[in-house]
Amino acid sequence: MQANTQRYFLEIAYKGTAYHGWQIQQNAVSVQEKLQQALQTVLRQEVETTGAGRTDTGVHATKLYVHADIPSEKISSPQRFVHALNAILPSDISVQRLLPVHAEAHARFDATSRSYEYHIHLGKNPFLQDASWLLRDMPDVDKMNAAAQLLLGKKDFGCFSKSHTQVFTNICTITEARWVLDGQRLTFHITADRFLRNMVRAIVGTLLEVGLKGKSVEHVAEVIASQDRSQAGASVPACGLYLTQIIYPYIDQPS
Repeated sequence: MQANTQRYFLEIAYKGTAYHGWQIQQNAVSVQEKLQQALQTVLRQEVETTGAGRTDTGVHATKLYVHADIPSEKISSPQRFVHALNAILPSDISVQRLLPVHAEAHARFDATSRSYEYHIHLGKNPFLQDASWLLRDMPDVDKMNAAAQLLLGKKDFGCFSKSHTQVFTNICTITEARWVLDGQRLTFHITADRFLRNMVRAIVGTLLEVGLKGKSVEHVAEVIASQDRSQAGASVPACGLYLTQIIYPYIDQPS
């Protein structure tokens, strides 16, 4: 980090429908690209950002942290800076908070846990288009919750990962996995220390095989033991997936 710069975390939220995920890529519009363009406009200089992780095309985030090094004199008021960024950003991306952090703080590597939700609605609802997945039949929620308990703990979850991803390990520790039914809305909550590419959508697809297609509760344990992606269920659509929480040891979470 250069002298006279301060490292900040930006807490952002976005609806991912119009974007090819978080990460900048050639020939596709990303959330990171839009954020860096807004930062450059406000600061009148280029700023590189590092996100807590990547979300895929069409996936949403109610809370994602990004770090950036910004010249100290450029920000006299965090609130005014956030307001200026939001005035430039598209309506489907917002900055929630700007937080000064220590010089070595890292949005990706310092995160101790991440949480996702997968949203399903039962019965056609035009207002949930691109924000939830329409399921025609009611699954057996109790059976899916029993199966979800088999996900808990430290395990090799390679069976739920996209193939040919460049990760050093498929070991993750899942601390929460549960379904909540509220009227016509069904939400899957999952928390882990880390996630593999496509992992949550593949887990949801596998649990729905238990809840809708007659697979046994133990099917989930068998899939994990197989370490074979072809044994798991199909990945559910991106529109229902939300990154909802990232925990750091040095950031207070609003209640």
